[in-house]
Amino acid sequence: MTSQPPPRQPPPASGEPLDAQPTQEEAGVALGAIVDIDGTLIDTNYQHTVAWGRAFADHGVDVPLWRIHRHNGMGGDQLVAAVAGDDVEEQLGDAIRESESQRYAELIDEVRPLPGARELLTALRSRGCPVVLASSAKPGEAERYLDLLDARQIVDAWTTGGDVDRTKPHPDLIAVAAERLPEVSDFVVIGDTAWDAVAAGRAGFPAIGVLSGGFGASELRDAGCVTVFVDAADLAAHLESALDAARAAPAAVAR
Repeated sequence: MTSQPPPRQPPPASGEPLDAQPTQEEAGVALGAIVDIDGTLIDTNYQHTVAWGRAFADHGVDVPLWRIHRHNGMGGDQLVAAVAGDDVEEQLGDAIRESESQRYAELIDEVRPLPGARELLTALRSRGCPVVLASSAKPGEAERYLDLLDARQIVDAWTTGGDVDRTKPHPDLIAVAAERLPEVSDFVVIGDTAWDAVAAGRAGFPAIGVLSGGFGASELRDAGCVTVFVDAADLAAHLESALDAARAAPAAVAR
C-alpha cells in the first residue's frame, strides 16, 4: 500500500494568479472530481495494449490486440483473466503481469499528456472542485505522469493500483480516492473507458466520459456516463455544463 501523498501547499502552480484559485467554499461548489489518468490525461492506452500483447506472447499466450484494447481501464489484476481466461490467470497471471511491466517500461518514454489535460485540471480547480487522480497504474508510473502534467500543485491527492487489492471495474479505487477528500461528500468521476464508468456507478457516483481512450460515445453512455466529450480539452471548454449534468444525475446504480 502506498502512503497518502502530502496535501497540496500554496502557492499555486507557476504562472497562475493567486486569485484564480478560489476555494470550494468561496466558489460554492460541493463537488469533487475523481479523474482517471491513463487515456484521460496521458496518452498511454495503445502503448499498454502493445505491452500486454507482447507480455502474453512472451508466455506463449495468443491474445488479439483488439481484445486487450477493449479491456484498457482494468488493472492488471483483472485484465489477464478477462482477456485470456481463468486458467491462464491461475497458471501464468503473475508472470504475465511482470512481463507487461517490463514491456511497458520499454515504451513509456513515448507517452505524452493528451490535449487539454493540464487545462482540465486547472479549470476544475478554478471552479473550486477538489481533484483526486485515480489510476490503476503502478505507483512509479503515476509519479511519472504527475511530473509530465506538472500537476502536483494543482491536484489535492492521488491514488494508484498499489492502494487497493482490486482495481477497476471494482469500485475500490474510486472509494479510496473519495476517502482522500473526507470533507467532500459528492463526486464526479472523469474517465475514458467503460470500466471507469462502471466503477463509478458501483461507488455511487456519476461519470463523465472522454473519447481519448478509444471507446465510443454510445459505449460510454451505456456504461453509465451522463455526458461524453471528445477529450480533456473539449471537456475543459464545456466544463460548467458537464458539472451541471453530473450534479443533476440520479443516484448511480450498481452494475
